[in-house]
Amino acid sequence: MTGEQTTEWRPTACILCECNCGIEVRLGGPDGRTLDRIRGDKAHPASQGYTCQKALRLDHYQNGPHRLTSPMRRRPDGTYEPVGWDTAITEVAAGLARVRDTHGGKTIFYYGGGGQGNHLGGGYASATRAALGSRFRSNALAQEKTGEFWVNAKLLGNYTRGDYEHAEVVVFVGKNPWQSHSFPRARPTLKEIARDPGRSMVVLDPRTTETAELADHHLALRPGTDAWCLAALAAVLVQEDLLDRDWLAEHATGLGRVESLLAAVDVDAYAAICDLDPGLIRRTARRIAAASSVAVYEDLGVQMSLHSTLSSYLNKLLWVLTGNFANPGGHYVPTSIVSLAGGGGGRERRSPVAGARIISGLVPCNVIAEEILTDHPGRYRAMIIESANPAHSLADSPRMRQAIRALEFSVVIDVAMTETAQLADYVLPAASQYEKWEATFFNFEFPHNYFHLRRPLLDPLPGTLPGTLPEPEIHARIVEALGALDAIDLAPLAEAAQRSRAEFGERFMRLMGEHPEAAPLLSVILYRTLGPALPDGAASAALLWGAAHRAAAQIGPSIERAGFEGAEALFDAILAHPSGVVFSVDEPADNWARVRTPGGRLDLDNEIVLDALAELAGAEPPGHDPDFPLVLSAGERRSFTANTIFRSPEWRRRDRDGALRVSRADADALGLADGDRARVTTRRGSAEVLVEVSPMMRQGHIALPNGLGVTRTPEAAPAGVAPNDLTSSDHRDPIAGTPYHKHVPARLEPLDAL
Repeated sequence: MTGEQTTEWRPTACILCECNCGIEVRLGGPDGRTLDRIRGDKAHPASQGYTCQKALRLDHYQNGPHRLTSPMRRRPDGTYEPVGWDTAITEVAAGLARVRDTHGGKTIFYYGGGGQGNHLGGGYASATRAALGSRFRSNALAQEKTGEFWVNAKLLGNYTRGDYEHAEVVVFVGKNPWQSHSFPRARPTLKEIARDPGRSMVVLDPRTTETAELADHHLALRPGTDAWCLAALAAVLVQEDLLDRDWLAEHATGLGRVESLLAAVDVDAYAAICDLDPGLIRRTARRIAAASSVAVYEDLGVQMSLHSTLSSYLNKLLWVLTGNFANPGGHYVPTSIVSLAGGGGGRERRSPVAGARIISGLVPCNVIAEEILTDHPGRYRAMIIESANPAHSLADSPRMRQAIRALEFSVVIDVAMTETAQLADYVLPAASQYEKWEATFFNFEFPHNYFHLRRPLLDPLPGTLPGTLPEPEIHARIVEALGALDAIDLAPLAEAAQRSRAEFGERFMRLMGEHPEAAPLLSVILYRTLGPALPDGAASAALLWGAAHRAAAQIGPSIERAGFEGAEALFDAILAHPSGVVFSVDEPADNWARVRTPGGRLDLDNEIVLDALAELAGAEPPGHDPDFPLVLSAGERRSFTANTIFRSPEWRRRDRDGALRVSRADADALGLADGDRARVTTRRGSAEVLVEVSPMMRQGHIALPNGLGVTRTPEAAPAGVAPNDLTSSDHRDPIAGTPYHKHVPARLEPLDAL
């Protein structure tokens, strides 16, 4: 593929948010490796040709100055030297095995497993972890979503989403989909809702965001008071008897204590805490209750703020109490090829040092440093970090960097010499997301769900020793170097795959029967045997063969409605459709079969959050610290911010330094104007910032963007402020351990006053 100028448009996907919109790319440049032109892919089942402006800048990821071209080994003086792949794999396997054999595999911690669009690698990492006996892991979901996952597990034993495209009333809680998207064709959908007089949009957000400007009901609450606001909304439903009682009697349990607690809520007092008109809260609740369908979307603005897990429960009451599950335009349980969210259930696990609740298999990110920086015998002593940058992205970055340095061994698998890679013992360069077969498991649509296996646009980036590799190959080599497959002869299985998929399936089942101990190594076994027989070099897709068979067993009727008779037909379709394929078609009633509570009904009786709700009436509202009178949102999404795979500031056409947004009232009180420099200080640290006076911000609320503070190369100075230099790891939710990044007490001072 390399070195050819072409006018051909090739389908792939954007990798900057969970939507992974389908795009088409035309290559160019002197070596044919430039993503020269980018447009939306009309053949993509979900995005249908839509894309935002961020995708048009993806060449800054593919061809930025950050790319690694050979494995790197840390020297004793802290510098790095390139080494060959054979040397790197041998030494990485030996280093990890040394920790395993000395302290046990449970002391080897895995972090990452894919960003917004590269999830296949994480599937193969499971084999590496199994070969090492690694038990504990985490990723970015444990900074954001685990509180919601935990509530979902208690409520219905599964993951749930809303049908935002068709709901009569859509409620966004701490969510600005104009910028953060998260469902297909977000901006056209928002415009359609705003134009339709029969539909309504509700936004709970302190900021007057682009989404809030379109809303019929904008509850511009005081930062950190989401729980009070949501409790007041739910209380109105109870106090005015707006519940769908017939539906609740048939489909829910545990209403008694919920109803009594909400009946006692003083709506006017809660509205005052939120700095809202109680009439607005009542009108909003009545509109929700009157709708034929309601869909609620919570996101980081509430999931990273005070009372975040309680708020996750309370916002679900808005659609549960009004009977909006398994109905068109309401909430549903999506199908999946590979599930990332998990349903919970089973015995609760805790982390070995902090005793933190492990949700959906993920250790809370905010305790990782605590799990390392101790003399506890069960502490994490080694880390495998893949397609992630915890030294930059986790709370209290200085402490996280200290923790990584304290490890006995660490290896990073990534495309770039990230802030985390600059601390590791070894860095293994992965092929970019456009140089390999890749996929996302963020597939949550209803009633038509889709899966997109992306083909490589380019060969892996060449190098001298000898370049990059896709993560499945890296993990296969590590597993083999650890000797995990020495006792199994894979040759007959590989030969069967070359003859026919049917014969492969038979021999595969026989092999698993003979070697049940090899089941945890399944992904690498498939990669080494079925992978070479797949068309067009699609070896990395071998994992999906097993996933297709599992999906066919679990959601067979939905797959059949999509036109596929069995797993093999589905797998063939995934391989054959470069723009993605609809793999399941659901009916509303299918959702009840996916409720995994003991009685098959929604269970509202969550003692932990109901105790928290009871305590809310006497809790001190936020905002009473004279030393830190402002609330900082650390990590606001804007038109020219993205995740940190964009490492060069040149991609941003505006706001290159990532200004701190301040309200006009606060700016005037501090004597600040647009373009001034100031110092923002939190309990954890301080930073010099560029000021932007913004009508979006309410008084007392300031915001820094996400994605800033990274270096384009290790030698270059970072652009903008790294938000997590200002956040604290002990400032977190007591239930799920998620950080309070959106509610960081702060103060702001003009530089000339210091």
